[in-house]
Amino acid sequence: MKKLLPYIKDYTRDCILAPFLKLCEASLELLVPLVIKAMIDNGIKGGQGTGYIVKMALVLVAFALVGLLFSVTAQYFSARAATGFASRVRRAIFDKFMNLSFADIDMTGRTSMLNTMTSDTAQLQTGLNLALRLFLRSPFVVFGAAIMAFTVNTEVAIVFVPVIVVLCVVVFGIMLYGVPLYKKAQARLDKILSTTLESLSGARVIRANRLEQKQIESYKEESEALLHRQKIAAGFSSLLNPVTFIIINAGIIFALVIGNEKVTAGSMTTGEMVAIYGYLSQILVELIKMASLIITMTKSFASASRIEACLEKPDEKLGDALISKGEGLDVEFKNVSFRYSGNMGDSLEDVSFTAKKGESIGIIGSTGSGKTTLVNLVAGLYKAEGVYLGARPIGEYTVKSLRESIGYVMQKAEIFRGSVRDNLKLRSLDAEDEELINALRVADAYDFVMQKGGLDAQITEGSLSGGQKQRLSIARALVGRPSVIIFDDSSSALDYATDSRVRKAVGQLPWSPTCFTVSQRTSSVMECDRIIVLDGGRAVGIGTHEELLCSCAVYKEIYDSQYKED
Repeated sequence: MKKLLPYIKDYTRDCILAPFLKLCEASLELLVPLVIKAMIDNGIKGGQGTGYIVKMALVLVAFALVGLLFSVTAQYFSARAATGFASRVRRAIFDKFMNLSFADIDMTGRTSMLNTMTSDTAQLQTGLNLALRLFLRSPFVVFGAAIMAFTVNTEVAIVFVPVIVVLCVVVFGIMLYGVPLYKKAQARLDKILSTTLESLSGARVIRANRLEQKQIESYKEESEALLHRQKIAAGFSSLLNPVTFIIINAGIIFALVIGNEKVTAGSMTTGEMVAIYGYLSQILVELIKMASLIITMTKSFASASRIEACLEKPDEKLGDALISKGEGLDVEFKNVSFRYSGNMGDSLEDVSFTAKKGESIGIIGSTGSGKTTLVNLVAGLYKAEGVYLGARPIGEYTVKSLRESIGYVMQKAEIFRGSVRDNLKLRSLDAEDEELINALRVADAYDFVMQKGGLDAQITEGSLSGGQKQRLSIARALVGRPSVIIFDDSSSALDYATDSRVRKAVGQLPWSPTCFTVSQRTSSVMECDRIIVLDGGRAVGIGTHEELLCSCAVYKEIYDSQYKED
């Protein structure tokens, strides 16, 4: 929990007041059996009459009202501390996710990240809320009731000592063993969430291929695995209540047997016996609350360890060099090889080339040949030795400078809810409307944006076609005058004429950026200054379109498959 303590620092006062007020309430509760003892011994048997009993009853009512005030106020402070703490932790998790490298995101998993931000944080909030109210109160009442019982009758109260010792052993034993079980259950929840997200995002593909039943079976399998883990964890935790009841009720029976003998012998009053029983009952009630608290805390500790593991991940770190804005950059690969985490083989192997600033480089190859991996390394999204940007290793630049200098249009066009202006300014918040309009014109997106209402037009899910999303993504990548622009198969939804217009306009940009174009279509790369042909992660050909037709069999095969007449 050390990693999470700083997030509760601003709620120190609430964290002190909540348990303190609960202890005040508990102190009043511990006095109740003594008042009842006085009512029986003095009011009923002592002959002080109805007036004394009414006076003691009013004392009990006063205790109840003051205790209620303490309880409600404590609940307010604990709820405020727990809610604020969870909010800060959730914000910290989100900040961490935003600063992770792509490699760490791949290793963590998107479903696990989502589960950490929602389920784990909610569990932590519940645990803190209960802890502030019960973590000190319940032990205080248990031990306080035992001590108060000794003030009533030492010989009968001695029963409390072994009962409390055995209960502590049982409670903490179940808690220590239960934490790993809930961790495993939470890991299973990640898997079922992953299956759900895959089914929702790929619903069209699943229905098109009539795989609904297969997905249902897969979900059922994961659900049963989760159910199995939860049954084990819940079954073990469920032992807490019955074991606690058995121990405490055995203690009550033993105390009543001893007390009965002493009342009969006259060495103990009826009021004292009732007070002893009251304190035993208080212990029973508090231990039931503690059982619930321990189960909740067990889950919270499991969630806290997952959150801490997330927060301990290192932020994406590069160097401290800066890139000059507004001009192209050389890009050089020197015998670059790269392998994704957990992958058995290299995605890129011994790739070398140099792209001069202002040049356009086409990248083509079959599916899985390493095209996207190569441009991911150019963008610095993954780290590899031998990648140079402007004569410096790419790892020497700051993350901010690198991101500002590289415009990246990814395969899947991600457009966010909001206005067109908001989407275009994601790369440069201080960009003027004139720059945004120019970017829209270059991306051949100006006309449809104006038709929809201009820069202030609101974008919602389904309001743009695939081609419109791609053109808007291209326009966004051009904002901020990036030194390097990457088009990763970003024209797949564009017709040939639109694709040609966009490529021509990009080639005429005044600051001459270095451009990388990834495509499956030779028509999209044939006019590039040079083309890199990838096959199985290796560069099997580098040259112009005409040169590769003569020297590279892989490129010629791709070209012939797209242009050769039947």
